[in-house]
Amino acid sequence: MTGGMPDGLFGLATALVAVPSVSHHEEQMADAVEAALDLCPWLTVDRVGNNVVARTELDRSSRVLLAGHLDTVPPVAGNEEPRIVGDTLYGVGATDMKGGLAVFLHLAGALPEPAVDVTWCFYVCEEVDQRFSGLRHLWEYRPELLVADAAILGEPTGGMVEAGCQGTLRVRIGLEGARAHTARPSSGRNAIHRLAPVLAALATYESRRTLLDGCEYVEQLQAVEVTGGVAGNVVPDEASVVVNHRFAPDRTVEQAEASIRETLGRHLEPGDKWELVGFAAGAPPALDHPVLARLVEATGSPPRAKLGWTDAASLWAHGIPAANFGPGDPLLAHTPGEYVTAGDLAQAAGVLERLLQAGT
Repeated sequence: MTGGMPDGLFGLATALVAVPSVSHHEEQMADAVEAALDLCPWLTVDRVGNNVVARTELDRSSRVLLAGHLDTVPPVAGNEEPRIVGDTLYGVGATDMKGGLAVFLHLAGALPEPAVDVTWCFYVCEEVDQRFSGLRHLWEYRPELLVADAAILGEPTGGMVEAGCQGTLRVRIGLEGARAHTARPSSGRNAIHRLAPVLAALATYESRRTLLDGCEYVEQLQAVEVTGGVAGNVVPDEASVVVNHRFAPDRTVEQAEASIRETLGRHLEPGDKWELVGFAAGAPPALDHPVLARLVEATGSPPRAKLGWTDAASLWAHGIPAANFGPGDPLLAHTPGEYVTAGDLAQAAGVLERLLQAGT
């Protein structure tokens, strides 16, 4: 960037965007976060790999976990450097989620005696396969660091509460055919052509909608990969499609998979293949929890469903109700022009400060 570094919360966000932290390369970012937290004598700071956890130990009646990921997707179109236009900060991770990290670091330093005990968790590898997740590794090796009554993920939500999250699963469907010469296709069976009714069913899929805690979850079913073909003169004997299903948290993975079978199974024949290749359960809104209810109240806006998967599900799986709340438009995440404004940051910081100062 050109010119001097801005002051305050906006300057902190700018400094974080300037630190590269693509997934699997978060060490420099972890160093910066750890150094900032070490300046707060009221915090106990632990580093586990490149995950950094800081906690107050005030013997309050409840504990709130605020968690955010250090990693970003790879930069594109020159957005690896922060760029400021007026009160708007552009750059990779500005929205997802260095704006949220800046708010967390600002509040960690500004609130030595919150009304609740607070755990600040900064973890790696959220943007890649879950087996690399820093949060997952913390649960495995240092679960005591994550114990809390409720949690807030600093994902970009436009300053609103996005409750719970959808589950996700992927199924690979393999269809069989019979090879033949393309000059004599009637002697074989084209497996790629057999994909047509499957793709048509996906194209005409009508989303299931369900209302939970006043939040409407809209399910989605999409083809995300198609493979097939042998050679330019061969009728293909195999073809496959990978389908991604985003399902509401009132369904289990098994129920969600069964719903896909109901939609697509009639197009399969004996010998065809059905393989569940990846899944993660969702998390219910849990807005009846006092902390999350007060979070909604502090925003002054009605909550909405989280349409997508987040680590709210990871926390729920360990018995911690969680919501998503942070600065920035979620539709900008992972785009070349992602940005966060000074107003976004100030609003998110104000909401969380009121929440943490109010107690339970």
